Amino acid sequence: MPRDARAYLADIIDACEAIKAAISGLDLESYQSNRLVRSSVEREFIIIGEAISALSHRSPGLFDDIGHARRIIDFRNQLTHEYPNVVDSIVWAIADRDVPVLCEECRSLMASLENDD
Repeated sequence: MPRDARAYLADIIDACEAIKAAISGLDLESYQSNRLVRSSVEREFIIIGEAISALSHRSPGLFDDIGHARRIIDFRNQLTHEYPNVVDSIVWAIADRDVPVLCEECRSLMASLENDD
């Protein structure tokens, strides 16, 4: 049985929160020097990309409501398949700047779904 769209949104929110916790109190230099944190953040981005990809198939309307959804999936693919070319400063910038925005978008979408029930 396919998962409900809310489950994927919850996965995205959880992964965003994990990224925010992992980089809390760090700067780019600290991030770059900590392989464990980098690995954790990249893993959470992979989860986000997978969840958004699932939404593209199971709930195209929600997929369309997520800003930069296609780019997020492409970023997941880069982290997974082109790992030697990953640039830590880019990952850091996305984690620092874009993750809070994505988290809030998904929280709003979740609230809308719950209000529709």
